[in-house]
Amino acid sequence: MNAWALPLADAQPAWSRALPAVVQAVGAPDFDTRVLQALDEAALGVGSWSVYQVWRDRLPQLHLSGSLGVADTTRDCFAAYRDAGLYRRDSSFDAVRPGHAAVLRMHADEAPSHDHRQAIYLRHGVLERLSVVQRGDDGAVFAVNVYRHAHQGRFGDGELAGFAQLAPVLLAGVQRHLALRQPAPDLRAALKARCAALTERELDVCERLLRGWSFDGIAADLGLSVATAKTYRARAFARLGLHFKSELFAAFLPGGDCPPQG
Repeated sequence: MNAWALPLADAQPAWSRALPAVVQAVGAPDFDTRVLQALDEAALGVGSWSVYQVWRDRLPQLHLSGSLGVADTTRDCFAAYRDAGLYRRDSSFDAVRPGHAAVLRMHADEAPSHDHRQAIYLRHGVLERLSVVQRGDDGAVFAVNVYRHAHQGRFGDGELAGFAQLAPVLLAGVQRHLALRQPAPDLRAALKARCAALTERELDVCERLLRGWSFDGIAADLGLSVATAKTYRARAFARLGLHFKSELFAAFLPGGDCPPQG
C-alpha cells in the first residue's frame, strides 16, 4: 500500500485555500457568506461579490450577493442595473462566446456606459470587477463577479492569477449550489396533469426515470422484473405520445436535461 501526505495549507498557494471551503459550502444556507469569507482568506482581497444571469429577452436575475468589510449595497447596485435597463446596454461580457467561459476584468472607468459607471461604480465606491462568465448557446450570460472597492485599490498580478486558477471551481460550485437550492419539481403531478389515464405503476416508473433511475434500480425498488418495468414504460410512453427517454426529459424537466444517473 502506498500513502502520500496532503500538503500543508501553508505550503499551498494562497488562492487554493478557498477550494475546499467552496466545495464544503455547496448546499449550505449560508453559502454566500462562507464563499465570500473563503475568498477573503485566500488573499484575493475581495470586498463584495454577486452572482447573476442576464438574458436577451427578459429581466436579469440576481442569485447571490454580499459584502465583507464594507456596507453591503450589492442589491441596490443590482436594482439599478435591472430597473434602469443598464443590462440592455451592457457590452462588458461580449468577449465570451456562446458555449464558452472566460475570466474578465473591468475597471470602473471601463464600464460600458456613463450611466452604468455612475449608478453602480461611482455611487457605491466600487473600483474594479473580476468575473468568471459562462455564456450559454442561447446567448444568456451567467456571471460570478467579485469586486474591489476604492479603498482597496486594484487587483494585483498575484490576485488576478489566483482568481483565474480558482474560477472553474468557483463557477461549478455556485452553479451546483443553485441547482440544489431549487425546489424539486412535483413530477408525479406533472405526469398526471399531462395524461390522467396513466396507471399508478406507469406513474411510478416514469417518475423514477425522470429522477435518473436505471431500469435495474426501478425494478428492484418496485419489486418488479426489469422486463415488467420496461413494459410499464412502453405503455406510459404510448399514452403520453412519446418514443424516447429524451422526449420525456424534454417534456418534464427544466431545460430538458437528462438527470444524473443514481
